[in-house]
Formats: sequence, structure tokens, C-alpha cells
Amino acid sequence: MASLKDMRVRIASTKATQKITKAMQMVAASKLRRAQTAAEAARPYADKMSAVISNIASAAAGSPGAPTLLAGTGRDQVHLLLVCTGERGLSGAFNSSIVRLARERALALITQGKEVKFFCVGRKGYEQLRRQFDKQIVEHLDLRSVRQLGFVNAEDIAKKVLARFEAGEFDVCTLFYSRFKSVIAQIPTAQQIIPLVVEEGAAANTTSYEYEPEEDEILTRLLPRNLAVQIFRALLENNASFYGAQMSAMDNATRNAGEMIRKQTLVYNRTRQAQITKELIEIISGAEAV
Repeated sequence: MASLKDMRVRIASTKATQKITKAMQMVAASKLRRAQTAAEAARPYADKMSAVISNIASAAAGSPGAPTLLAGTGRDQVHLLLVCTGERGLSGAFNSSIVRLARERALALITQGKEVKFFCVGRKGYEQLRRQFDKQIVEHLDLRSVRQLGFVNAEDIAKKVLARFEAGEFDVCTLFYSRFKSVIAQIPTAQQIIPLVVEEGAAANTTSYEYEPEEDEILTRLLPRNLAVQIFRALLENNASFYGAQMSAMDNATRNAGEMIRKQTLVYNRTRQAQITKELIEIISGAEAV
């Protein structure tokens, strides 16, 4: 059995850990409000951008001059998985849930005889995926030095993806991220961004429009920007999801630390009481012997 001194050290250590987790919970809660506001503000623009492009794309369907970002390469052999995760841990299952979804998609594609490549954005996803898919990771982008996410970060990623697409390195690109729903609910999401998936509602729209310039020329300009917009939205959703998951994880850790302190204190008091009782018995026995 541990000595009383060891027990006191253990209790003090647990209390120090509890203070840290409580502080991290408060910091995450503070940052979550800003991150959630940014993510919610980006949703309408990203959704409207998708709707407008889908409407134009449905009008340009079948056109021989349709951009490859819309029409695709005509093949479905090489898949690029753009996996966006966090740079730090201590956030529960936030990172692992995104990686799990990407891993399941990769294994399913490999089973079908497809070739899979990974573009990792975020340190945690890269660290987990390289254990199994080290040779398939073609690029890794670290955003630890970025203090506040901006559209320029998404544009940089979009340019790298487009350069690889134009070089013929892949046929289909799927974006993986975590969509923020609430502090206790973050939804791992897979979204195909190349070639663009036209929404059924837009395709069924019977309203007729005349475009100036032509649909193909508009799409050539809008599709690369839409790619950056969707990636930016994913980064913002991930940021809010990370702080929500971290806030929840640190709250659970703080509660668990409190429960550990209670149990450790109870054991300490019982051990101390038993030791005092033993010493009293020894003193009384010695006194009687005299």
C-alpha cells in the first residue's frame, strides 16, 4: 500500500491536473464562440455559391466545352482524399473520427481496385494516416503557424489541389472534415469537390436563364473559386468543431479529476485513520506493559 506521503503527492498532482483541464475548458469555450460565429457566417455564402454553380452547370450539361472541374476527366481510377484535421489533440474523438471516415473510404476504394492518394491538412490527421498510408500521402500542409484562419489559407490549398488535377495526378477529389452541429455533436463529413456534384434541385429547375458570357466561360472562372470557398468552409467548420470537442473533452476530464480526488481523499483519510488507530493501540499496549 502507498504511504501517506505518496497519497498526498498523488492528490496534489490530480488537483493540479484538474486546474489545467478547467483552464483549457474555459479557453476553448472563449475561442468556440468566435469560431462558431465564423463557421455559421460562411455557410450561407458557400451554400449559395454551390446552388448558383449547380444551376449554371445544369444548363451547361452535355456541353463539349464544359470545364474538366465539372465534367471530370472521364475516368474514375485515381482518387485524392483531402483530409482536414486539427493541429492539436486533447479534443476527444474529433481528429480520429475524420481520419476513420477517410480511412474507410480509402480501403473501400482500394478494394474496388482504385488508386488512392492523400493530401493531409493538419498535423494530427497526417500522424494517424501515415502509419497505414505513408506511401500514398502526396502532400502535407501544417497550419500551426496560422493564428487566424483566412480565405488566403483555403486559396493556397485550392491552388495546390488544382495544380495536381491539371497535371493529371488524380480523377476525383473528396474533401473530409467535421461539420459543427453543437458542443457535443460534430459530424464527420465527406464532400466530393472534383468533379463538382450538381445538386438535383438545381438540375430540376425549370426556370430558363440567358447567360452573358456563356455558361462554360462563367464556370471556368467560378469553379476554381468555389473550390477555395468549399475548402474555406471546411476549415472554419473544423475549427469550430475542434473547440467544441475540446471544450467537451476538458469538461469530462475536469469532472473525472474531481471524482478521482474524492476517491483518493477517501482512501487517504481511511489509511491515516487506520495508522493513527494502530499507533494508539501500540501506545496503550506499551503503557499497560509498564
